[in-house]
Amino acid sequence: QQQQQQQPMTAAAAASGGGGLVQQLLGVALLVSPFFFWGTSMVAMKPVTAHTTPLLLGAMRLLPAGLALLGWAAATGRPQLLPKSAVAWAWIAAFALVDGAAFQGFLAEGLQRTNAGLGSVIIDSQPLSVAVLAALLFGEALSGLGIAGLFSGVAGLLLLEVPQEVLLQGSSSVSLGGLVAGVEAGVERGLAAAAGNAGSWSLLDSGEFYMLLAAQSMAVGTVMVRWVTKHNDPVAATAWHMVLGGAMLAAAAVAADGSSGELAARLAQFNSSDALAMAYVSLLGGAASYG
Repeated sequence: QQQQQQQPMTAAAAASGGGGLVQQLLGVALLVSPFFFWGTSMVAMKPVTAHTTPLLLGAMRLLPAGLALLGWAAATGRPQLLPKSAVAWAWIAAFALVDGAAFQGFLAEGLQRTNAGLGSVIIDSQPLSVAVLAALLFGEALSGLGIAGLFSGVAGLLLLEVPQEVLLQGSSSVSLGGLVAGVEAGVERGLAAAAGNAGSWSLLDSGEFYMLLAAQSMAVGTVMVRWVTKHNDPVAATAWHMVLGGAMLAAAAVAADGSSGELAARLAQFNSSDALAMAYVSLLGGAASYG
């Protein structure tokens, strides 16, 4: 009888342990999912850039995401759905300008000028800036390992400029001097290409530069969250900053287009595939990931 009693207990413990493992895996998947959706959103947005302007593309990502997140916040009874004071609204407006309009505007501009994979890597460099800003503003000291990580991250960004043929020579034949020379060659090649295409080189012609600006905007926005959430519910603040940031970008898109008709001409080519791509980008790469 004792053995019979132990068998169900053992089975129950195994089932409980298996359920715990599944929950842990789901938790890890939830933590990783925003990065997956953000990265794949870059790929989904790339074809749409031909059928809209960068500013409107950013607005099309933010506005539906913000409205969807507001609807979810209202349906789940989040507290303080509407900011309660002028100070709360001011922080959300500042957050919308930096982390909404500037971040998505620069990202869309950069995506028109560089490939989605490289752009995604540059955007993901923003934790480096967040670490530096947190140390300066909040006194969050970096450990020796953290400082080493920062330098490794900067070195990794520099390696993005190394021509592919240098990296393909094989690890045994690539020295530090060769990598430095490769970085210089990559930069010179980029400058020459820009000069050949435009007659004179400008940072405003560089997609990587816009992506770097987007990363810094996101970094500043990340640091601002500490003050924004002192006056607002985090989910509601995130939703409102998307709505306001999207409205800013939409207004800027119309103003920038003026009477040129470029915006209308591009939108005339907007198709169902573009709509599906933007639904993915806005709902999964926006509302779900940020909310």
